[in-house]
Parts: sequence; C-alpha cells; structure tokens
Amino acid sequence: MSKAVRYRRFGGPEVLEVREVPEPHAAPDEIRVRVTAAGLNPMDWQISTQPDMAARFGIRLPAGFGSDFAGVVDEVGAEATGFAAGDRVYGAAIGRSVADFVLVKTADLWHTPDGVGDEVAATLPVSGLTAAAALAAIGLRAGDTVLIGGAAGGVGIFAVQLAKLAGARVLGTASERTFGFLRGLGAEPVAYGPGLADRVRALAPEGISAATDLFGRETAETALKLGVAPERISVVADGPAPPPGVRKAGALDAAPGTLERIADAIHAGGITVPIAATFPVEQIREAVTTQAERHVHGKIVIAL
Repeated sequence: MSKAVRYRRFGGPEVLEVREVPEPHAAPDEIRVRVTAAGLNPMDWQISTQPDMAARFGIRLPAGFGSDFAGVVDEVGAEATGFAAGDRVYGAAIGRSVADFVLVKTADLWHTPDGVGDEVAATLPVSGLTAAAALAAIGLRAGDTVLIGGAAGGVGIFAVQLAKLAGARVLGTASERTFGFLRGLGAEPVAYGPGLADRVRALAPEGISAATDLFGRETAETALKLGVAPERISVVADGPAPPPGVRKAGALDAAPGTLERIADAIHAGGITVPIAATFPVEQIREAVTTQAERHVHGKIVIAL
C-alpha cells in the first residue's frame, strides 16, 4: 500500500484526505515516479471545488489531488524510453500528483537538472508553462514596457522574471504588502484596484506596449484603456471571456522546450523560485487553505 491525497466529494480543504491506496505499477508505456515534492497551484483546489472544472480535465469522483511533482524514477515500462530507474525528474499529472507514486507518460516528464532541488522543480510545469505562453502570446520583446496583472502570484513570479530576461521593463500589479517582494524579482510594483490606469500612467508616462493578465480581467481592460493594441494583451485561459481581440493562453500553448529553458535559467541563476512554505502531506488541508487565501509570496510545496 502507499499514500495519496484523495477526495470523495467536491468542496473546500475539508474534503481532502490522506488515504492508503494500492501501490500502482507502470504499464508498458508508463514511468513510475516516487514523488518527493508536489507544488500546489490554484487550479488544484479549484478542480476539487468545482465539478465543472473537474469535468474539463476528465476528473471524476473519487479523485486524486494536485498536478505538479518532482521525484525519482523507480519503475520503467518496457515500451517507455528516455528515462531510467534512479533518474531525478519532474512533471505534471493533473489530479494525481500528491501521492507517494505517480504514473506518467514520457511526454509529461522532464529530467531535473543538477543543481535544481526537487522543491523548486515541483513548482515548474503549470506555472512556468502558463507564464511563458502568456508572454509568447503577446510577442514580448526587448524594449517593451509590459504590465503584468497578478505579478506576485504563482504564475506571476515566473512571468516577471521571464519578461526581464527577454529585456522588457516590467510593471506588476499587486497589493502594497507585496511591493518589496516584487522589486526583488525585478518588477516595478503598482497597486491594483480602482485608479489603476492613472497609477500606471504616473509610473510609465511614455506608455506601456504590452500586457498580460494572470488574475481576473482588470489588467487587460486597463491596458486597452491605455491604448495597447488587443493583440498585444493576453489573459490566462481559465476565467471570464476576455475583451474582443485579447488573446487567451494556457500551459498547453507553451512552445516545446519551454520548461528546459526555464530550468536552465534557474540553474544559471537567472530565475529565482521563492518557496513560501513547505508542508508535510499530512497537512494538505492547511497547505491548501494557506494558498487559497492568496497572501503568500511564492510557491507552496507538499513534501512526501
């Protein structure tokens, strides 16, 4: 037997349980990973809360929990190639990652570079791919002044740093208590809420040239008001419909090789991944509650 976080009904953190489950084994085309860390994303608790969202990902009750993970390969199917027992890896397994073992296809698995710890690697797939796709959708380039909405969130920390690496000036919306944190990542913070357009004009009187909205639609609407062309504005795929012409982007839209480039940048010191807190799996409810409150600066990781 092995441990896994499961839930038998939709709801808040109280529905999550650490349960004994049969130990899974790899099919011929699968890899089994002994999970050491699982990074949490808002989509994880949104799936366990919202039946409609769960259905979009093909998740039915009873269900597992989590998406991102890192660990060590310990079983390789006869038809699976590119990985061997003992390899350090990270990947994505939507609705299944917070468990002792996870079974994945090779397309959903990446080698963890030396020098990148499992806690950091476990934060990369969903947030890193989403951030890169959101910036690619607006054709971000050196010399741009880009407004990033939700810059202090789990996706935002990657978007800010990827934009800086691309040579852009970054303005990031956030609450004032996160301003110091954002400055440390290289962004110029601006408070969200009523009057955002005026505050952006004061910070960048020459104007902004692009924007991506990682939380809600306030930033996208503000960018339009400031004269940014719709095709140079993106929003994350989940959420309300964007204004006409504004582009939607999600993790599945990221270009091949994106995660390898992000991991290499982390290894080289070009990107920092702040770990706000690490919880043992037995405290999964506390971990999800902490993340859902959206007051943490950085990523939350479950240790297994």
